[in-house]
Amino acid sequence: MSAAYATFGLAPATRAGGVLADGGYQVHRDFVDFVVDGRPLLFQLSDLDAVSPLASDVPPAIFTEQVQSLLLETGPPLPDGRFVIYGCPECADLGCGAVTAVIERDGEDYIWRDFAWQTEERADLELNGYHGIGPFRFAGPEYRAALAALIEDSEGPTAPRRRVLLIGARVAVLAKLAAALRTIGVGADITQDARAVPADELRGYGAVAFGRVVGEAERAAVREAFERAGVEVAYVDGLAPIVPLLVAQIEHALDRSPLPQRRLTGLVAADGEAGIEVTSPCRVRITAYRLDRLYRTHTQEVFDGILEPGHHRIPLDPKAVKGESFVVARTSGSVLVEPMGR
Repeated sequence: MSAAYATFGLAPATRAGGVLADGGYQVHRDFVDFVVDGRPLLFQLSDLDAVSPLASDVPPAIFTEQVQSLLLETGPPLPDGRFVIYGCPECADLGCGAVTAVIERDGEDYIWRDFAWQTEERADLELNGYHGIGPFRFAGPEYRAALAALIEDSEGPTAPRRRVLLIGARVAVLAKLAAALRTIGVGADITQDARAVPADELRGYGAVAFGRVVGEAERAAVREAFERAGVEVAYVDGLAPIVPLLVAQIEHALDRSPLPQRRLTGLVAADGEAGIEVTSPCRVRITAYRLDRLYRTHTQEVFDGILEPGHHRIPLDPKAVKGESFVVARTSGSVLVEPMGR
């Protein structure tokens, strides 16, 4: 089959979870994305909220089965030689829709072709095919080496540390934050003194979030405890006692995907507008959070639309960003947070 050779690679990726402005939740998922010719394949599929079948939160045996399937060591899970390339991040049910493709061997090479959006047992290429994507021909040794490396460890890939240590003075806020994080699939624990936490337990955390009243001496003691345990974690300085805002900050800290492979790469909030930078067409949602003089939270979704690659200036409602306010920009894969500057 004639198809131009493309490079094949894999890279860690994240589907950012979060507490949404409408009160809904979006589950956090870590997965391995396919990188074709140096660019995530997911970015070529317009605005798609999906994850690959190589998810970090599935049991090692299932992960291994998915890798073996892509290596064609097992039969295709769908008719006509089709395989799921990306699926629903919430339930992985075909009924929610999935990107599928035919994967086949041609000598030593592997070919991915006939990409389609599929919701039933068989794909309708004429109606739902991605006609501008592929076919891709991958050199066999490169393709096999990339996938086989994922299962060289008999226990499967190392799962990211998706636990967060919360430290602050407002116990009620911390409890609500911990509950929200657990709802989206991120573990959370509350403590006032990390020095009392055994080193083995500290190694399970990927981030530490400080309330804004936590003093520098307390912060330094926490950092010292993690350094003694030999653990590198991301430190989050909580901007305000607003649970969805803090969740967004923590999600950003937990994002382990390489910066060049993110869709949302820049956010500036100042002078009544948000400056956004995206690397591929995607849906961007911008939410403003504001604390009034009585420390009540006000939330307003100020933008929700598809943006093309490049820099964009989005005007913000003056009422939404007056006083102490913060801006959250979110795509399906990442989230950025900034306080509103003047």
